[in-house]
Amino acid sequence: MKKLLFLFILSNIIFASCDKDKNNTTTNNNQANAVVNIYIYKNTPEFFNLQIPGGWMYKQGGNCGVIIYRIDQNENNDDFVAYERNCPFEGVANLNAVVNVNTDNISAEDTICGSKFYLTNGGIINGPAANPLRQYNVTYDGNVLHIFN
Repeated sequence: MKKLLFLFILSNIIFASCDKDKNNTTTNNNQANAVVNIYIYKNTPEFFNLQIPGGWMYKQGGNCGVIIYRIDQNENNDDFVAYERNCPFEGVANLNAVVNVNTDNISAEDTICGSKFYLTNGGIINGPAANPLRQYNVTYDGNVLHIFN
């Protein structure tokens, strides 16, 4: 009888843990998950705009593209950040809501809702967005910049 009760409890625990929505394709800030796996090599013309702090570029990938921004010049992983260009306020509901870098080269603004973000950390300058820009993982070994999720 104890074995039967144990198996019953164990099967309920396993069943409950498997009850997650496996078709969930959005993050907590209303943006669809998109595979990002970008390599940029230091000795290519594509890297030119990223040679100095404050340099940035757009790259295809993610949902609406990726913003790559250089914060520092220590030749390590902390030099770069990469963000999804799809605005976290509009999310997958409007893939035309694209975040563009402003002429000050330190902020970016959504084309639809007008939310403004810092490029150094993706944080919100002003809304209506309640979430920061979605940030991708970045590694840099002094020669190759890799952006991924």
